[in-house]
Amino acid sequence: MIINTKYRTDEPETMDDFAMEGDILREALDKIAKINQLLGGNQLTLLGIQHLIAEIPSTKEITILDVGCGNGDMLRMLSEFGLKNNLKFKLIGVDANAFTIQHARNLSNYYTNITYLCQNIFEASFEELKYDIVLCTLTLHHFKEEEIIQLMGVFNVNSRIGIVINDLHRNVIAYRLFQALCVVFRLNKMSKEDGLISILRGFKKEDLVRFSKKLQFVNYSIMWKWAFRYQWIIKKDIAIIADK
Repeated sequence: MIINTKYRTDEPETMDDFAMEGDILREALDKIAKINQLLGGNQLTLLGIQHLIAEIPSTKEITILDVGCGNGDMLRMLSEFGLKNNLKFKLIGVDANAFTIQHARNLSNYYTNITYLCQNIFEASFEELKYDIVLCTLTLHHFKEEEIIQLMGVFNVNSRIGIVINDLHRNVIAYRLFQALCVVFRLNKMSKEDGLISILRGFKKEDLVRFSKKLQFVNYSIMWKWAFRYQWIIKKDIAIIADK
C-alpha cells in the first residue's frame, strides 16, 4: 500500500468522539501514554518547559496548562519533576471527554498540585483561562488548519511565558514504524487505526512555519526530534514576569 503524506488528511479518529467512554478508551489512553514515555515524548515536552523557564526565578509559581491531557501522565511527571527540583508548579489538565478527565483524576489522587477541567477548548469559557505556559502534546494534529490558527491565537494571548507544542511528523517512515509498534505493544483495533490516522494528520516543518507566519510569531523555534516529532516552542517576552 502506497502512503501519500504530501497533504494532511481530514479523516476523523474514533477518539475524536467526546462522548466515548469505557475500557477500550481507558486502554487506549494508557497505551498512548506508555508509548509516548518510551519514545521520549514526555521528555521532549519537559525540555521545552525548561527552555521557557530558564530565566524565571525558582521562587515564582508557574501555572502550566496541558491541553488534551489524556490520562494525565504528563502532568504527573511534571509534578514529580517540580518536587525534585524545588519548583512551584500549578498544573491544570484540560480535555473535552468527561470519561478521560475522570480517569486522569483517578490516577492523580495523590498529586495535590494537579487539577482537571472537562472543557471544550473552542468554547468561550476556555478563552477566559490564564496561564504561564500551555502544552499541547499529540493534540494539535486533531484539528484542521483554521482551528489550529484560532487555537494557537488563544494560546498566544492567554499565556504569559510561552507555548510548547509536541506533535507528529507526517512521514512514511513514521507510519511504517507505528505499524511495527502496533504489533510490539499489542494495540487494540481502535488504537491502531487512530494512530495511523494521527500520523497522516501530523505536520511537516513547512506547515508549522506557515502557521507561525500567519500568527506573526517572532520568537519561536521548530526542531525535529526522535521519534518523528516536531518540537515547536513559542517564547513570550518574560522580562516583566521575571520582575514580579
